[in-house]
Amino acid sequence: MALAVARARVLRALSRPLPPGRVPLAARRRCSDAGGPAALPPGGYGVWQERAARDPAGFWAEVARWALRWDSPFHTACQAGPAAGAARWFLGGRLNVSVNCLDRHVEKSPNRVALIWERDEPGTAVHVTYRLRGPMTTLLLCHRELLDMTCRLANTLKKYGIQKGDRVAIYMSVSPLSVAAMLACARIGAVHTVVFAGFSAESLAGRIMDSGCKAVITYNQGVRGGRITELKTTVDEAVKNCPSIKHVFVAQRTDNKVQMRDHDIPLEKEMAKAASVCPPEIMDSEDMLFMLYTSGSTGKPKGIVHTQAGYLLYAALTHKYVFDYQQGDVFGCVADIGWITGHSYVVYGPLCNGATSVLFESTPVYPDPGRYWEVVQRLKINQFYGAPTAIRLLLNYGEEWVKKYDRSSLKTLGSVGEPINNEAWQWFYHVVGEGRCTLVDTWWQTETGGICIAPRPSEEKAEIVPAMAMRPFFGIVPMLMDENGKVVEGNDVSGALCIAQPWPGMARTIYGDQQRFVDAYFKAYPGYYFTGDGAYRTKKGYYQITGRMDDVINISGHRLGTAEIEDAMADHPEVPETAVIGYPHKIKGEGAFAFIVLKEQTAHIDRVKEELKTIVASKIAKYAVPDHILVVKRLPKTRSGKIMRRLLRKVVTEQSSNMGDVTTLDDPSVVKEILDAYQKYKEKSSL
Repeated sequence: MALAVARARVLRALSRPLPPGRVPLAARRRCSDAGGPAALPPGGYGVWQERAARDPAGFWAEVARWALRWDSPFHTACQAGPAAGAARWFLGGRLNVSVNCLDRHVEKSPNRVALIWERDEPGTAVHVTYRLRGPMTTLLLCHRELLDMTCRLANTLKKYGIQKGDRVAIYMSVSPLSVAAMLACARIGAVHTVVFAGFSAESLAGRIMDSGCKAVITYNQGVRGGRITELKTTVDEAVKNCPSIKHVFVAQRTDNKVQMRDHDIPLEKEMAKAASVCPPEIMDSEDMLFMLYTSGSTGKPKGIVHTQAGYLLYAALTHKYVFDYQQGDVFGCVADIGWITGHSYVVYGPLCNGATSVLFESTPVYPDPGRYWEVVQRLKINQFYGAPTAIRLLLNYGEEWVKKYDRSSLKTLGSVGEPINNEAWQWFYHVVGEGRCTLVDTWWQTETGGICIAPRPSEEKAEIVPAMAMRPFFGIVPMLMDENGKVVEGNDVSGALCIAQPWPGMARTIYGDQQRFVDAYFKAYPGYYFTGDGAYRTKKGYYQITGRMDDVINISGHRLGTAEIEDAMADHPEVPETAVIGYPHKIKGEGAFAFIVLKEQTAHIDRVKEELKTIVASKIAKYAVPDHILVVKRLPKTRSGKIMRRLLRKVVTEQSSNMGDVTTLDDPSVVKEILDAYQKYKEKSSL
């Protein structure tokens, strides 16, 4: 009954026809023939939304037949398993993801630009063929050249023993070669796990060991914001403790030489000798495509597994319809490929649609705060997709850096990674978009594979409420749950955000730990996918994301479990206890605030704090370093020893007058102790 009500609510709130004259859905052929996902059918958005909510298997079956190139057709669109989260899609179907992203576009438009590489060094665009090094700052790569690069890299991997099912770690900065590495793995049926090139050697090693990677692909060095990062050195340190690694493939991003060890392979040299044709490995729909590690409420990151057909279909469809991508547009997603946004909206979604995708290697303020907008002008970007953190940062530099450049090419703006605050939304819309661009605040997760809630698609010219995700995508049926696990009915209500029925892009498991997958996403509200976020449903039925409900914080769009930071800080011999919480940060959205207990009072508190920051940076990454570290005599604990972090949040967010029930504390007087320590720290640090 609850599901039926939810479906009806979706339709009432969201369905109104787009203009007539579209080609009927049933008349559409494969995307390989049509050049991308079909236009909406007669009746438009409302027709698809109703069909997807009422008959998800039938809807996705019809879409999948024309949106992807199949080597063998599927016989079952969706099969629900006996356990929660066990839905499987497009059974019997076989295909290759790289063929869908490259070969079929090469057949029709081999010289269409696939990638535009905006290198770190500022300058002008240069059109080249197969060239990875040299003085150019921007590299335009057509589909034919990207296919050639992918096949050469795939054949190199095969030469050194990488086979179907093997796991390969990619630790590289954003570049055409890093994209080709992902596609090369897909070409031969290997499973890639991209690790953000800002992670420490210890974090990289942990991901390699958990996934059992057989090889690493990296650069000698990375370049970002005018600074060089030692990628190969980090890999060398990481693989010392990774016996599964047989080879490290090393490409050259700079001309600087690095030490090459016995298992190191000079990648470009080997690719130059490899054949430019590599027959694709035909994969089952549910074979693993990649895993990507994301933080959880425990200290150990989770290897989220995405599979072939379902993920690719969902990434392509959301890319097309959320951003209204049209053939010939230049799509500019400035995310790193080390995150799910880069996977779905830099690589797989755009390339499956035959799009031109921008690879942005630099930072928004290098060499100055006008970098984004200079790139928009020079490359004539039509859709710009970035993080609220960057928008908040640039807002502080004023409007002149934006208005200095021509942004008339822009049609759609998008925000991703965290909820965008109203001030940043208004600045993004009015200053950057000049009040004429559609602005989509998108909500989704690593686990969902693609955008789940966003203002578009919708009825034509439907309202967009500032700083609100608003409308579920086709086949997404949101539900709000109360603390007793009951469905919250009606509008103007809040609750835990869940999704009521499966969709093709959802993750299939946590690598090596299916029980953890079930416990994390399906145990809290049986029969529903629990997102971990809270949400408010407005009087009109739109959805506003209100933030995390577990011990995960969102720093500059990067999800990070507080337990990860606590585990790292626990290595300090003078710090027996720590508790980390998230707090509102003007630029980053959220920051980390650490409370620590020292073994004994010391005059070297500042030294200990600096050592803790160094430990977190080396064990996780620099962005994970707490902004504030407060020494307290003890932490607020229940009689069973559980730390009551909600009280620490109340202290930091200045809500001490509303502490709630503290009777379960072992000693309620600890609250006043911490409040006094915080007030002294605040006065001293000008917090």
